[in-house]
Amino acid sequence: MIRRPIPRWLAIALGVGGVVLLLTAYSILSARQTRKNENQRVIPGWQTFKEGAARLVRPQGSAEDPQPSMLATDLKATYWRLFLGFFTGVALSIVMGIAMGAYRFIEALLAPVMSFLAKIPPTAMLPIYFVLVGTDQKMFTAMVALGVFFNMAQSIYQAIAGEVKTVSIDKAYTLGASDPEIIYEVIWKQILPSVLDNLRLQIGPAMIFLLAAEMLVGGEGMGFRIRMESRVLNMSVVYIYLTILGLTGLMADYGLLWLRRWLCPWCVR
Repeated sequence: MIRRPIPRWLAIALGVGGVVLLLTAYSILSARQTRKNENQRVIPGWQTFKEGAARLVRPQGSAEDPQPSMLATDLKATYWRLFLGFFTGVALSIVMGIAMGAYRFIEALLAPVMSFLAKIPPTAMLPIYFVLVGTDQKMFTAMVALGVFFNMAQSIYQAIAGEVKTVSIDKAYTLGASDPEIIYEVIWKQILPSVLDNLRLQIGPAMIFLLAAEMLVGGEGMGFRIRMESRVLNMSVVYIYLTILGLTGLMADYGLLWLRRWLCPWCVR
């Protein structure tokens, strides 16, 4: 039956089975390619992955001047850029989206502009970012923040228009509520589940925008490392970084799902 619930143990078993199936398929494909060409590096075997991982976690520098490992350096750079840009964009989008949804004159003034800017791919605006903010941390922050900001602000504004009924606002005014009270008690609490769902959808695009910038102008970070290692076909390193990116997005997605269930128990799905 469509959407019929299944036992939790079965859901977990099927999830584990999917992972095992993926790893088995990769092992078979890698062994097949290796039989054709023993020196192939496009689909490396597990021993090559082990060697690549060892190189990633090996400390850099000399004994007199030890430096963090390649992996630690790249993770620190990418995660900080992603965190700063993502939450800057989210904070701005919440303020702008609520303002457009709450006040008609702000909607009339900014909605067409926001709709226009949301249709321009952030990667196409990279030359503008270079000119305006340079190629340092400010550029990475702007790339991620603006990439998230326009689309999410529109989603919040549309959520208010579709989910918050005018009669609810009128009742709040009748009971003596002020504008800030209505924005928080009526508007914000009704759209909070939609905001959290939209946050989950923005994780992937935010990572794409950041990696695109790192591949072009980064001197460190996961995007930079993927570009450099793929040039010499060190695909074991590339696949390790792709796995880390996937796990990062997965953990963020489940974290936001848990947060949604905790903050909005009335609409748990």
